[in-house]
Amino acid sequence: MNVVPSNMKLSQGDGLWPRRRHAILDWLVNETQTERYIDNIFVEMCQRLIAAGVPVARATLHFRTYHPQWLGARIYWYAGMAEAAIDTFDYGVESTDEFLLSPANELRLGAEEVRQRLDKQPIERPWPILAKLANEGLTDYIALPIHHTLGQSHMVSFATNTVDGFRVEDIAFLKDLVPALSLVSEIRIKNVLARTLLETYVGPRASEQILAGATTRGSGATVSAAIMICDLRDFTRISDLWPRDDVIEMLNSYFDAISEPIEKNGGEILKFLGDGLLAIFPLDQEEACCKLLASIQEARSNMAKLNEQNAGKNRPILKYGVGVHLGDVMYGNIGSSKRLDFTVVGPAVNITSRLEGLTKEVGRPVLMSGAFADAAKCRSGLERIGLFPLKGLGEPIEVFSMNDGL
Repeated sequence: MNVVPSNMKLSQGDGLWPRRRHAILDWLVNETQTERYIDNIFVEMCQRLIAAGVPVARATLHFRTYHPQWLGARIYWYAGMAEAAIDTFDYGVESTDEFLLSPANELRLGAEEVRQRLDKQPIERPWPILAKLANEGLTDYIALPIHHTLGQSHMVSFATNTVDGFRVEDIAFLKDLVPALSLVSEIRIKNVLARTLLETYVGPRASEQILAGATTRGSGATVSAAIMICDLRDFTRISDLWPRDDVIEMLNSYFDAISEPIEKNGGEILKFLGDGLLAIFPLDQEEACCKLLASIQEARSNMAKLNEQNAGKNRPILKYGVGVHLGDVMYGNIGSSKRLDFTVVGPAVNITSRLEGLTKEVGRPVLMSGAFADAAKCRSGLERIGLFPLKGLGEPIEVFSMNDGL
């Protein structure tokens, strides 16, 4: 094992880069601007390396994503693969033995290179990943850090299955690739991070609008959709009576129970509103209204299971109300000149909110407008409960509920 300290330069003593010009470097720097995805660039780079005589049999690119579910991802490629594969890493991976005994951790601790011959047994450090690669018939391995702006570090690795391993000139050229790969990968990874953060906080449809340039105050779009608002009951009282960590856990479990069916059935959650949420099912989707109803039914089942768990922990039973309507949702940048919120507004949203509030008065957990019921082809399980006045509307509207069998 050869671990090079971080104070040693990757290039020769004069510090110049590159040590020799090469067509692959020219391609990375000058001809990849039109390729949006780093995994495609990475695959083509590896294929070009093989064509140039560098015997790469396996290569990986590891980077942090800061996704709400995953800490990072690994792009990996084996010779002969037309496309790279991608794995994700969960939060907490850095405390596992698999990570602590790995080249990635060695680089994180400051090494500028991890090199290991894999065909000489026993391997000096029998780390799990190196033992796995040796069992696959690979003979030589090198991992190098990818340095991005402000100290953000990622990792690239290469392995070969040639009898003699990598030649000195192979290693020198792979090291020469790293600065260019750092530049090329940083902008793509930052694009992924920007999209991930936007989708996490404003949803996929709104994030597309923002990335497409809807960043000025007043800009936005209008979508015709089935609209759903869900809100918890008495959560302020629960928050006052229960410890903070319990409250956060209960709230997250509730949102999981409600949100997963919505997303599975093609809905989009636009807003989390304290202990409530606003979601839409765009009408350009086939059977959008039926998908919304299926989401509510699955959510009701999830909430029943969650409340069984809460009862077993002596926690309060969580009650909720759902309002459903049909109409236009207007996305828009609203706020001050320097601080904007990409939010949703419009009369249809207001009516949906009024219907959710009406659930408290009529004692039904789910209420929907006549307009929605008329549009739903699967309305056989809906029950008309009457005409009701809603604040802000001149005329009462027909209101429907879901019967217990739906």
